[in-house]
Amino acid sequence: MSGAISTPKMSQDSIARILEVTQKLAQPVDLMHMLSEVVEAGKSVLAADKAALWLYDASRDDLVMQVPKLKFAPSVAKGQGLVGECLARREILNVSDAYEDPRFMGVVDKATGYKTESVLNVPLLGWEKQPVGVLQLLNKYTGAFDESDELVASTLAAQCAVAVQRAQLTEALLLNERLDEEVSLAREIQMSTLPTDMPQVPGYDVHGQFLPTGHAGGDLFDLVVLEDRLFVLLGDATGHGFGPALSATQMQAMLRVAFRCGAGLDEAYRHVNNQLEEDLPDDRFITAFMGFLDYRRHEIQYHSGGQGPILHFRADGERCEWHRPTTFPVGILELGESGAAQTLRMDPGDVLVLLSDGIYEFENRQGAPFGEERVARLLRYHHRLPAGELAKQILNATFEHGRDVDQEDDITIVLVRRDTEESE
Repeated sequence: MSGAISTPKMSQDSIARILEVTQKLAQPVDLMHMLSEVVEAGKSVLAADKAALWLYDASRDDLVMQVPKLKFAPSVAKGQGLVGECLARREILNVSDAYEDPRFMGVVDKATGYKTESVLNVPLLGWEKQPVGVLQLLNKYTGAFDESDELVASTLAAQCAVAVQRAQLTEALLLNERLDEEVSLAREIQMSTLPTDMPQVPGYDVHGQFLPTGHAGGDLFDLVVLEDRLFVLLGDATGHGFGPALSATQMQAMLRVAFRCGAGLDEAYRHVNNQLEEDLPDDRFITAFMGFLDYRRHEIQYHSGGQGPILHFRADGERCEWHRPTTFPVGILELGESGAAQTLRMDPGDVLVLLSDGIYEFENRQGAPFGEERVARLLRYHHRLPAGELAKQILNATFEHGRDVDQEDDITIVLVRRDTEESE
C-alpha cells in the first residue's frame, strides 16, 4: 500500500547485542562497570564515535556524567541543555547538528576539545517513569541518527534504567543494613553507660530514666556517689548514630576520671570542654548539666552548658523556679576560665528536675509541644510522690499529650528529691 507507514525494525545483530547486554545487566556487578557496558554497547550497535551516560541526582535535581570518567564530573540541571531537556520532557531528542541547536551547551566539548556533531539523547526512565538518567550517543559514523537508531537506543536505555534502579535499591538496602548495625552498636554504647541501680543517698530519693527512640541519639545521664557527694549529669550530643553516642560517653568517662583524680567541678568542666572542643567536628557539641549534690550541706553546685531549662521545685510555697543554662554548650569554644559554679539550696521536699528536649518538645497531632507549663503543673500536683513515681507521672502525661504521635527524640529524666523533714 503506497500510503503505509513503515515501522523501524532492529537488525539481528542489534537484537543479539542488546540481549547480550541485558544478560550482563542482570548479573550482580558494580554499578560503574554496568554503566560502562551500556555505553560500549551503544557505541557498537549504533556505530557512534562516542557515548556518555548521565545519572539523575534527585537531591540536587541535576544530571551528572558517570561514563566516561573525566578529571571533573560535568553536571547539568534538569531542563537545561539537550541532556537536561531530554530528561525533563522524558522523550528522545535527536539532533543532527548540535551547534545549530540553541539548547546545546557544549560543556564536555569545551573541557575536552571534542566536537559534537550529531547527538542522540535517550531518557532512562524507571518504574512509573521515574527519571533515572540519559544515554547520549555522539557522532554517528554514517551521518545522522535515524528512527531505527532511536528504537535500538531506547530499548537499551530501558534495560539500563531498570538495572540502575535495581543497583541503587540494592546499594540503599546495604547502606540501611550498615546503618542499622551502627545504630545498634551506638545504642549498646549508650545503654552500657547508664546506671543500672539508683544510688542510695542519705536524705534523698533519686531517679534516672532513659527512653530511646528507634535511632541512636546522644542522650545520657549519670547518678553516682563520689566521695560523699552525688554526681548528677544529663547530656545530649547533637545528631544521631554512632558519633554522638560515642561523644556523650567520652564526656562522661572524662568527667568521672577527672573527679576520681581529685579535680573540682570548675576545673573538670573547663578541661573536658577544651578537650572536646579539640576532638569534636565543628558542627558537633554537647549540651550538658553537671553538678554535685552535697547531701550534708543540702546544696547542688553545677554548670549547665546549653542544657535547660533547669527546674527547681520549691516545696515551701509549691512553686517552680526555672534556671536557664549558665554557659554555652560543651565543646563549642575553648575556655580560659570556666567561671564559678552556680548553687541551688535543697530544702526539705524540694525537687531538682532535669528533663531532655524529648519531654519539653514532644508535640501532639496539632504540633503543640508538651512545654514547661505542663511540667510545672505536674510538679505542683505530684511533688510528694517518690522520684520513680513522679517520673512515671511525667512520662504518662507526655505520652498522653502526644498520643497517636511517634516519639521523635530520646527522652531522659533525672530527678533529685530531698526527703521531707517528717521522713528524714
